[in-house]
This record gives sequence, structure tokens and C-alpha cells, in this order.
Amino acid sequence: MADAVAGFMKTYEIPGLGIAFVQEGRLVYDEAFGFADIEARTTLTPAHRFRICSISKPITSVAIFKLIEEGRLALGDRVFGSSGILQNDYGPVLKDSRIDDITIEHLLTHTSGGWPNDRTDPMMRQPELDHAALISTTLRRQPLANPPGAAFAYSNFGYCLLGRVIEKVTQRPYAAFVNATILSPAGATDMEIAGNTLAERPPREVRYYHYGIGKDDPYALNVRRMDSHGGWLARPAAIAAFASSVDGFSRPSILKRDTVAMMTTPSAANAKYAKGWHVNSSNNWWHTGHLPGSSGIMVRTHSHLCWAALLNTRHRDDTLDRDLDRLMWTIARKVKNWHA
Repeated sequence: MADAVAGFMKTYEIPGLGIAFVQEGRLVYDEAFGFADIEARTTLTPAHRFRICSISKPITSVAIFKLIEEGRLALGDRVFGSSGILQNDYGPVLKDSRIDDITIEHLLTHTSGGWPNDRTDPMMRQPELDHAALISTTLRRQPLANPPGAAFAYSNFGYCLLGRVIEKVTQRPYAAFVNATILSPAGATDMEIAGNTLAERPPREVRYYHYGIGKDDPYALNVRRMDSHGGWLARPAAIAAFASSVDGFSRPSILKRDTVAMMTTPSAANAKYAKGWHVNSSNNWWHTGHLPGSSGIMVRTHSHLCWAALLNTRHRDDTLDRDLDRLMWTIARKVKNWHA
């Protein structure tokens, strides 16, 4: 196992790698390799926390489904317009009537019709704007490319909107509601929304390392604004605990089984993505996460085993995700008795 980890870290020049496995709600493996901070020569420990990037999306999805379970939301609820949850909170929008057709389900499934994760991604632009200003500007200036529900286009902005929906319905800040209602009951403790700069690092947050300059600088991002789509800070063990709490096996679970089934059913637009989770025919669910300086993966398997792996760098080579996934499956298969 150690040789496999060392080989992976050498191949991708990874400063630090934290991994954790949870089986049926029990933490069975929690280990850290390398450095949390190269300059300070700080050895990485299981207590260190990482930006988890888009692994935040399943967390937001579970929060939405908790509200659906409680009868405070429905998948078919509209987001904008006179009958929408957010109504016209962000001012006048483009004269595109299709925006008023966007529902909660469209945002969850990345089928809103606009705002894809490409060079036009609103969440990676104008870092000086807060949520309200960014949403108002985006709704005014970026029209939809497709009718809602017609096509899959991965959207960070869509999950930003879900965060604002949660705030509107609960009348609480996004992070406060999610921590109290989802993360704490799941045993996913010690989580918070990350800061933006090196000076804003809270205790036990790793230092991030990147390739290139400009937008590749991990400390030139408005990560705090990414809260509901990519802003959480966590230990690997906390992420694995979260996955286990909604795996469909554990009791008590954060969500009822029927709700979990609804959450993990893909849309007609993409058979491999459900509502905040990638899914496959083996009944495994997962999500990856990437930002300049950080990468990670969270997996829930059909065999009651959940895991998370977090890194404090991002590699330009697209094979990192593939090889990280292979590494974690290799570790899972090598450990004969997780309860030992």
C-alpha cells in the first residue's frame, strides 16, 4: 500500500495526500502522507484540512433533499419569477422567459440551460463581487444557451443558486444550516467555508501548490463565494463520514431511503450524473473536486465502503483523477479486514 501511494505522489509531484475510509458508519482507516506545508516543513496529519472543491456539491444536494423531505421544497419548484423561490431578489433579468422555467431539479442535474463550467463560468470571474452582485450581473448579461431540461452542462453557478435557495427557505446562512442539519449529524465535524488568501488560513488548513500563474494561483480565487458549489474545508475523514451517512445502508441515515433513491437517479440528459452525484450501473456514487492548488475524490461503493482522498495540488494532466481513483480502489482491495 505504501509503495502504491509513494508512486502516485511521485508521478504527480503531490506535496500532501490525505485518505480516509469509513465502513458502515465506522472510521476504519485514516492516514496522511507528505507535507501540509513544504516551506514550513509541516508534516501532513489526518487532522489537516483541505479545500474540497466540487465535493461540496453532494453536500448541497443532501441539504436540498433534506428540505424536500421536510416538505419545504419540491424538485419542481421554480427558482425565479413571480412564482419562484428567489422571485426577483436579484433585480431584473434578461428578457428570456426561459429563465423563469428553471426548477430546483434543473439546478441539481446541471440542466438549467446556461452558465457552464467553461471560460464563461461566472464563479471564476469578477472575484470582487459578492453573491448578490454576481448573481444579479450574471442574470442580466448571460442568457441561456438551451431551454431548461434540454441538455447537461456542468454548472458551478447553478449550485451557487442552490445555496441561495437554501438561505431563502431556511432564513439562515448556508453554512450554518448545512453544518447543523447535515454535517454535524453525519459526524462530519470540523468543517467550514474556506478563506481566500494564504493569510486567511484557519488552523490546520494545508498550504496549496499550483502550476502556472494568474488564474492558477490558489490564493487569487474567491473561494468563500464558492460556498455551495466548491467552498468547503474538511478533513478526509469528515468527507468519508458524510458519504457514509447518506449511503443508503447506514441507520440512522441523514435521508430516508426513498429520498436517497430520488437523489441518486440520473436525469434524461445524462445517465451518468444524478443530483449532485456521479453514478454508475454498479450502484457506486462519487464526486471529484478541483481548484488551482487542490484536488480530491469522494466515493460511496455498493459494498458499504466509503472513502475520501484530498490533495494540496492540482495537476494539468487529466490522468490524475483516473490514477487517484485506481489508487483508492487498490488500497480498498489490499486491506483484508477493515475492522481489524
